[in-house]
Amino acid sequence: MGTSMTGIVWILLGLPLAQPAEASLPAFHNVRVEEDWSSLGANRRAGWERFKNVPLGPFRFSFGGQLRGRAEFWNDFGFAEANDDGFGLLRLRLHGDLALGPHLRLFVEGKSSLADGRSLPGGNRTLDTDSAALQHALLDVRFPLGDDSLTFRLGRQELQFGRQRLVSPLDWSNTRARAFDGFRGIVRKGAWRADAFWARFVRTRKYRFNPHDSGTDFFGVYAAGPLAPGWTLDAYWLGLDADSAAYLGSSGSEFRNTFGARLNRSAASWDLDLESALQVGRFAGQEVRAWMLAVQAGRSFEAAPLSPRLHIGFDYASGDGDSADGRLDTFDQLFPLGHAYLGYADFVGRQNIVDVSPGASLRLHPRLTWRIDQHWFWKATAEDALYNAGGGVVRPGAPGLPRRVGSELDLTLAWRLNRYATAGAGYTRFFAGPLLAATGPSQDLDFAYLQLQWTF
Repeated sequence: MGTSMTGIVWILLGLPLAQPAEASLPAFHNVRVEEDWSSLGANRRAGWERFKNVPLGPFRFSFGGQLRGRAEFWNDFGFAEANDDGFGLLRLRLHGDLALGPHLRLFVEGKSSLADGRSLPGGNRTLDTDSAALQHALLDVRFPLGDDSLTFRLGRQELQFGRQRLVSPLDWSNTRARAFDGFRGIVRKGAWRADAFWARFVRTRKYRFNPHDSGTDFFGVYAAGPLAPGWTLDAYWLGLDADSAAYLGSSGSEFRNTFGARLNRSAASWDLDLESALQVGRFAGQEVRAWMLAVQAGRSFEAAPLSPRLHIGFDYASGDGDSADGRLDTFDQLFPLGHAYLGYADFVGRQNIVDVSPGASLRLHPRLTWRIDQHWFWKATAEDALYNAGGGVVRPGAPGLPRRVGSELDLTLAWRLNRYATAGAGYTRFFAGPLLAATGPSQDLDFAYLQLQWTF
């Protein structure tokens, strides 16, 4: 833990705090290929923007990256006594972006993700370690259509849609363990954007080249844009065709379609985010019928001291109540970022779950925010399993088992040091409920972390 965290602290301490006016600069994006530095002019020589939109004859080149270190501390991991550990995680991402004129673009990003002595169950997992890997390697071909455009993107790439409930690069994991090989077409018309894609999931191999899985095809269409002043709408169809899947002790091939929509309202005083999806298809000869609902609502008091915000969330994802009826009702969370919605411990995923989550946040300083979230978890059906954020089974299901999983308290601090550097810290306490007590180890667990990140 000491080596990785010490290194990033020294790098961050060595960074210049002077920075250009942010209002005139493009924002950093979670998926770096989505950044557009083509409009950067005189400010290019200010701060780290000197590496953006650099002229190379008739071409333009941008260079960027990110360094992140995190220390994690666990007590009773997996609800088992004596599963205690503290360790460090370090990740470096570097990318090059070459614009070959107005129509062609090459983008390549590599990463290195290291774990320092994780001794919890699973050891150094593929979520923690990927010593040297290719995260992006793609070609964009762009066709301007007046003020609109059509882009064809081919190669290795990350996918991120909407609030990342179903499709996310999974930035919280040290390896950003979500990349795909495939192609997509991107249509931009005014403020609307539509992506049509077909891709194959890339499997993480900790010390070798990461290949795609030829037995897992992921495809669909995702469109998003303004619906009315202050309101936005997302609508999507996502398809998954997998040679191998497993639910409730059965395994076989799976073909699943996800049809969904998301409605978002943002305002100075209150906000609302509502998303729902229906899944249909086939699994191992069974019919698939599953669904999910997610609601988040918040009320802000900007004029009050510390600008408090109150919020509440509700998440439901269906489970299977009868394994013998020839129908599978378990929702498949696909490639999600569950971490942001279902607790920082990541022991609960968006499958067979009910979660009620009130909370609040305070702005202690213009760049420092404190937040508290409380989660109460139940299984949607007793017969189905409890699944974690990665879709793995935490505890099997059976008729007559308690449905109440437990509760989780998350306390977090987010500090934006400057345009390039951020710091974060958090503490989680998971209180084990009757389900855990009835099915295995049921110690309350504790998790804490400290994270530093630099992006340029």
